[in-house]
Amino acid sequence: MTVSPPIQPVPPDASRWKVFLHSVIHMPWTWRIMLGYLFFMLFLPVSAMLVKSGTLGPGEFWRIATSPIALSTYDVTFTTSLMAASIDGVFGVLVAWVLVRYNFPFKRIIDATIDLPFALPTAVAGLTLATVYSETGWIGSLFAPFGIKLAFNRIGVGIAMMFISLPFVVRTVQPVLMQMEREIEEAAWCLGASSWQTFWRVVLPPLFPAILTGVALGFSRAVGEYGSTVIISSNTPFRDLIAPILIFQRLEQYDYTGATVIGMVLLIISLLMLLVINFIQAWGKRYDG
Repeated sequence: MTVSPPIQPVPPDASRWKVFLHSVIHMPWTWRIMLGYLFFMLFLPVSAMLVKSGTLGPGEFWRIATSPIALSTYDVTFTTSLMAASIDGVFGVLVAWVLVRYNFPFKRIIDATIDLPFALPTAVAGLTLATVYSETGWIGSLFAPFGIKLAFNRIGVGIAMMFISLPFVVRTVQPVLMQMEREIEEAAWCLGASSWQTFWRVVLPPLFPAILTGVALGFSRAVGEYGSTVIISSNTPFRDLIAPILIFQRLEQYDYTGATVIGMVLLIISLLMLLVINFIQAWGKRYDG
């Protein structure tokens, strides 16, 4: 079934600009809608940030971007996000494995609960986590006698990031596990491989790109998280203050330039890390092939 008319041929003596305009005007409507949506929802906001940060000189940009408090927030934000996404990468695979390979009571309810961080408002999530993991909470009170605080510090920030990024790993790995053929695992067992050898050499290689994708999505979500971390952390500079909260504090102080510069640094670092992860994914698929 054809959804778009064929593109009209370009006159042979047309200039490059006419060729370009001709291709844009006669572009299929699906392409026009896609480009228009991406322009207004993605390219235009990013371009506005680039233009705003470009009004500063390189020296002023560097001074704001590398101020001590900004460097501290980058460390807290990216290091904690990476650790949270990595931990979710391990436990997310375990959760997906149990949900796919086993049948047990209330399985559908537990499966639906995995998506709760998607639907729950982030402020509610932060309030819930702070209630449970504070020194008087159900879990926090168990660690308080040993001098371990799970909330209102960097650990609390990590817990909030793990909470919101877990569904990305589970929902990315789950479909791949469901499509995986059990006969291959049974063949490995028949050839004498142990359960661990079967998982490491048969199951994990095709699962690895999906795990990396889930970790990348979870990492990206954790970097931009604000609502839950602002409640479960103490927001103390040089301790647990994350970059998104610093941006909001700059906006409250009418320091739009400082907020833009820090936001620009977040954008660049996130983009670079996603490119690296995508490169690793491509390498993993090629290795698997």
